[in-house]
Amino acid sequence: MTAVAAEAVGRSADDAELSQLNRDYVRAVEERNPHWFDEHLAEDFTNTYADGTFADRAEFIERVARDSGLSNRRLLEVAIRRMGDFAIIHARTISNTPSGAEVFTRYTDIWARRDGRWVCVSAQLTRIA
Repeated sequence: MTAVAAEAVGRSADDAELSQLNRDYVRAVEERNPHWFDEHLAEDFTNTYADGTFADRAEFIERVARDSGLSNRRLLEVAIRRMGDFAIIHARTISNTPSGAEVFTRYTDIWARRDGRWVCVSAQLTRIA
């Protein structure tokens, strides 16, 4: 296999892995699964919520475990941009409030390959009216 072909295979495998991690991230939020985040967030992870507040890793994991009031999250418009051992995922979700109203959220997650595995180092959410 040539170096170019090997790089393409590696890129394809990384893209598939990042795509799965993104789906699992959204599912872990939906299921309020702090254990998934404990395993996949970098120690120096920071989140920016839609209201502009920040949360460190521990605060984010604690908040994930609480009910957000939203359910039935679905992924839309996922775009993964990879730059070596660094990746940015832009996406949009649609969720339902308890009354059934739809809520749209855009997010950007930043992933880094550290010690041979992808970990999320930062996330930012924006609610769309």
